[in-house]
Amino acid sequence: MTDEHYMQRALELALGGEGSVSPNPLVGCVLVQHGTIIGEGWHRQFGHAHAEVNAIESVADKQQVASATAYVNLEPCSHFGKTPPCADRLIKEKVARVVIANEDPNPLVNGGGIKKLREAGIEVVTGVLEGRGRELNRRFFVFHEKQRPYIILKWAQTFDRLLAHPNGDSKWISNEYARQWVHRWRATEDAVLVGTKTAAHDNPQLTVRDWTGRHPVRIVFDRFLRLPENLHVFDRKQLTICYNVLRHEEHPQLVLARVSEENFLADVLHDLYQRRIQSVIVEGGAMTLSLFIEAGCWDEARVFTSPRTFGKGIAAPAVPGRRIATHDIQGDRLDIIKNESPS
Repeated sequence: MTDEHYMQRALELALGGEGSVSPNPLVGCVLVQHGTIIGEGWHRQFGHAHAEVNAIESVADKQQVASATAYVNLEPCSHFGKTPPCADRLIKEKVARVVIANEDPNPLVNGGGIKKLREAGIEVVTGVLEGRGRELNRRFFVFHEKQRPYIILKWAQTFDRLLAHPNGDSKWISNEYARQWVHRWRATEDAVLVGTKTAAHDNPQLTVRDWTGRHPVRIVFDRFLRLPENLHVFDRKQLTICYNVLRHEEHPQLVLARVSEENFLADVLHDLYQRRIQSVIVEGGAMTLSLFIEAGCWDEARVFTSPRTFGKGIAAPAVPGRRIATHDIQGDRLDIIKNESPS
């Protein structure tokens, strides 16, 4: 078997941590001795053991690790965080070789793990399935390289490309299966965001109900604090951050975060970066979606198109980019669009 074969397995294992490890990356590790997999592991939950440690612990005969090759999709960490450095554990176990897909963009690592391993006399190979590894951890890479969250735009539109009726009512354009997809996404991203009009018209809960998983942080744009306090987003059952230009207040499960009017979006993204929120689904409405699109500050769009028509109403935004996938969701079409030059 080739290095690519075992690295693909490491990438598959890494997905086991989806929705549980942020702000850490998704990491899988495979230990191979003489062409046989002797151990596997992945990072399961933030604050718990990393993939390399879990893989080592899964080996029945620990003496085998000393002559093994470790395949790991991201450079082993070299610093003390919630857990000790993984590079040190690999050195301690005297692995013979480490094969890596991507170097870690985190300034706390950024080549330090590779340097440690090589200085200990361990052979290190990098760049194996590098593109697939970067795609897997695209949120992590955007967060560290652009110092902002990974932005996903999501909306449902009618066949005649409308988001809502003229009065703002938009329930329900997509079918129940499409809505289940949305709840699954919420369970795997850090935060979900809506604008003032969507919060007022739809009164969304922005929680995970049709899927199993954690609730995202709820984000609301309400520049002048005009939204009523009895909305679901202010029920304090889950953390809500309300960005405005008037005042800053910290309450249990509710933060009124003041940002500047002149640099509203940039300030919001910087504040989310400081809060270590790595990914955000922007769920509307039209003005909020357009704010991100016009700034070029989005990474992918997920657009449901229903066979229904409204005839007249609020137009869906036009989004530039390259369509990379299309799915049929029981009659609704889902297009995944990638921004090839995000800000």
